[in-house]
Amino acid sequence: MDIKEIQSLIKFVAKSGASEVKLETDDIKITIKTGPSGTGAETTYIQQIPAAVAQAPVQQAPAPAAPAAEAAPAKKEEDSKYVTIKSPIIGTFYRKPSPDKPAFVEVGDTVGVGDVLCVIEAMKLFNDIESEVSGKIVKVLVEDSSPVEFDQPLFLVDPS
Repeated sequence: MDIKEIQSLIKFVAKSGASEVKLETDDIKITIKTGPSGTGAETTYIQQIPAAVAQAPVQQAPAPAAPAAEAAPAKKEEDSKYVTIKSPIIGTFYRKPSPDKPAFVEVGDTVGVGDVLCVIEAMKLFNDIESEVSGKIVKVLVEDSSPVEFDQPLFLVDPS
């Protein structure tokens, strides 16, 4: 099970309104707990199971249905004119150089090639992520202080 499947499962559970879901396969065990709908609290536990320990098969949750699939093509056409700036490394995404400073860029800001867009912390090192294109920031795709994966989209830029 890869990270995209886990993220899809978390989103599906959050939308379904279930308070707790447990999923076990041969090599991984996942528990997703969500708080009352007003709090928005969500906890996910992922545990690797040693290969030597055999587990009984567990029924998997059904995949998200058609509504998400129908909305995707329309959004993809809309976003196709934009350039996606992706994370070059795994780490923690920060929009600001420090907590008491303003964000590097906001939606609507114009950026040039080489302008710093954000910082990604990896192994206690803070890496400036610079723009590869000139244009206007259309959308920030990641929340501040959240973990990001390699090649995960961070920003949409309108190059026109």
